[in-house]
Amino acid sequence: MIRALGHRYAFVVAGVTFCALLVSAGLRSAPGVMMLPLEAHFGWDRATISAASAIGLLFYGLVGPFAAALMQTLGIKRTMLGGLVLMSSATFVSLWMREPWQYVATWGIVSGIGSGAVASVLGAAIVNRWFATRQGLVMGMLTASTATGALIFLPVIAWLAEGGAWRPVALAVTIVTGALIPVVALLVPERPQDIGADRFGAAPDAPPPAALKQARSVGLAITALTRAVRVPMFWLLFGTFFVCGLTTNGLVGTHLIAFCGDMGIAPVTAAGLLSLMGLFDLVGTTASGWLTDRYDPRRLLFVYYGLRGASLMVLPFVDFSAANLTIFAVFFGLDWIATVPPTVRLAYRHFGEVDAPIVFGWVMVGHQLGAATAAFGAGLVREMTGSYGPAFAAAGVTGVLAAVAVLMVARGGGSGARVVVA
Repeated sequence: MIRALGHRYAFVVAGVTFCALLVSAGLRSAPGVMMLPLEAHFGWDRATISAASAIGLLFYGLVGPFAAALMQTLGIKRTMLGGLVLMSSATFVSLWMREPWQYVATWGIVSGIGSGAVASVLGAAIVNRWFATRQGLVMGMLTASTATGALIFLPVIAWLAEGGAWRPVALAVTIVTGALIPVVALLVPERPQDIGADRFGAAPDAPPPAALKQARSVGLAITALTRAVRVPMFWLLFGTFFVCGLTTNGLVGTHLIAFCGDMGIAPVTAAGLLSLMGLFDLVGTTASGWLTDRYDPRRLLFVYYGLRGASLMVLPFVDFSAANLTIFAVFFGLDWIATVPPTVRLAYRHFGEVDAPIVFGWVMVGHQLGAATAAFGAGLVREMTGSYGPAFAAAGVTGVLAAVAVLMVARGGGSGARVVVA
């Protein structure tokens, strides 16, 4: 049956990948919901809980380039399965935690490593291996799975966490991640050639992606980095993605529910705001992929970062009414991770098919460094000042600065030499 589907089976693989990315995103959004229940149940302070979230986000990013190399060494399928096993095991073991270090170990380190293996670098690898055309659109759809994860999981886990319960959240994440393991094992071939198919849109006599011909070594993650750091475009992508992570996963994803709680808004209602963002990001990021196939990705990034920065700077100074929060959720949601498709396109344009997935993994490290900075920093600001307002306003300023940096490169028309791989 698989062979009969021919190259259209690429969309089956993309669909399973979408689900895996969705589950990974759901796991990474859970600590934001669990923050107040953990604080009430264990008596841990906000900064301690935020530190565990920051460590998880950091490992989520640091694993990226090595996971991309492992996808060439061990294969995409084995890397996906390993990540899902780690996520499911870590959240299951956390049901018996009693001390903060145990929360750091399970939800921070182990689940961070597992979810890092099932992240945006996976989407980039799948698109490169299975699609010869429509890469921007498919990458946009896979990237939107992060938002869809919030859309599906947040209302459910917020409902499970009502009354200060956190164990039902951990158990739900364990079950969902575990259930996906056999799906990946059965439905994801390693490469199109394994089922007698070609990449979607490829000519019958087209060669396979260059990445499949490279030497197999986790050292690829290091050698690709040493080549990339000599190219100015790498630092632009790394820096702007630092801002991307700081303003989304680290700040809004981790602290918006708690911020709303400070303003007298119930956690379920606040989680609904994040879900609304997820709904609109599903539209915004998919549209961003379509636009990336047609327009200069640098100019798209200028618009995305500029609008995001402006919305964050305004939020602390508006009334937290239902209307204002809904407008913010829609506006911010459309822009949540719309930055990924143009960033991936620039990585492939300047680093080639061999290095680009790994380079993008290193760019994701920048993203998660930013996320970790905001996850911990915003919690610390809240402890020191009693308000999240300064943290949100400062994050907005970084968004505007990122937009200005991208615009300067776009006007200059250059980005350094392109990496040439023998």
